[in-house]
Amino acid sequence: MIKNKYQIERHYIDKRQNVRPGTRLVSGTPGFLVAHDTGNPGATADNHFDYFQTLVNRSASAHVFVDDKKILEIIPTGTGSDPAEKAWHVLYNVTTDNRLYGDDANDIALGVELCYGGRINTLEAYKRFVWYLAYCCDKWGLNPLTRIPSHKQLDPTRKSDVDQALKTIGKTLMDLLYDVVAEMQEEPAVIVAPAAVQMPANVAQALIDDYVSPAWFATRQAGDSVGTLHLHNLANNLRLAALIPLQPGSTAPFTQLPKSNVQELVFRWLSPGWMASKVKGDKTEMAYYNNTANHLRRAAGMPIE
Repeated sequence: MIKNKYQIERHYIDKRQNVRPGTRLVSGTPGFLVAHDTGNPGATADNHFDYFQTLVNRSASAHVFVDDKKILEIIPTGTGSDPAEKAWHVLYNVTTDNRLYGDDANDIALGVELCYGGRINTLEAYKRFVWYLAYCCDKWGLNPLTRIPSHKQLDPTRKSDVDQALKTIGKTLMDLLYDVVAEMQEEPAVIVAPAAVQMPANVAQALIDDYVSPAWFATRQAGDSVGTLHLHNLANNLRLAALIPLQPGSTAPFTQLPKSNVQELVFRWLSPGWMASKVKGDKTEMAYYNNTANHLRRAAGMPIE
């Protein structure tokens, strides 16, 4: 990814128990990232610094505020020289974070807030928000498809962020996660990618049969029309990259596989499979997952690993 695309500003609020207790994350480095929005349309990153710097009547805070002009860390996150500290951005008596990630979000996660609405250009703020999440995922080796829950997912009975801000620019949480994946894949223009090559048909068909089709059926059963359409298109992109006819008797020219498809397949299925094989010590399975990932990269014109 382009690591210097935006500047990260660090202006920390004073240490006080109700906003910045000054204690480190128990995980050392962040274990996941919670996507928030401020719920305060028009309020900038600097406005939120001022608010939390003087807050006295309750316990609340977050690490980072992103608007259309800046990315502002008000509590250390570990992206700079200071180690990551706790913030109070998810209630302790809500247990979804414990079930999904094994601990409380305040103790092992960063709270990243999107500023939106009013005089804020929300699309510009969103670009910085996506980049910052991608930067953190790249820095700490986090899978954006599984390690960026929304506040709403962790506290669904009370919270509607980050979805309420995303809705104002026609985005969903799924869009956000895939945009983070794409941001991680973005390279400086001076880097020339290798030419894409046709994917072996058996590799493409195995990916469709083993991963995409089961996921398609699951989203269809859940009534997720957006997810169903996305997975349908993903399967067809794999077929076009391998010259598998979309319909009996049809032909189509070779189509380069989108890089976002490669990242989704690798992050969502192949990397977890490779890690499980590594734990088992099964080098044959590890080689299978690695070779499959490289077939995908070649079909997208990406360097192999």
